[in-house]
Amino acid sequence: MTIIQRLEQKLVGLRILNLGMDTQTPTGKLMLTVLGGVAQFEREMMLERQREGVAKAKTAGKYKGRKPLADDLRQEVACLATEGMAKVNIARQLKIGEASVYRILAATKKADV
Repeated sequence: MTIIQRLEQKLVGLRILNLGMDTQTPTGKLMLTVLGGVAQFEREMMLERQREGVAKAKTAGKYKGRKPLADDLRQEVACLATEGMAKVNIARQLKIGEASVYRILAATKKADV
């Protein structure tokens, strides 16, 4: 709706040809608003069902999240970083994500302090 308002400020209309909708007419505005409301409702319902499913899986003990990286891999990340290897290259060499390298190094730094 924000995009439509910006277009209206610029005196531009939106026509959706395959739906026969034109935002320059009152009917077109109503249709777009209704469709937007239905889409938002469906999205919120989907998120609610997802939350319920996760809660149910947690109570059943089936939702445990992602397994942490092995300790030897963490040590290797720290070792390569102390040798001066770039974080990007560490990630490539160990076949892990760059974000994982940054997280491991941040945790190692906190543990040292």
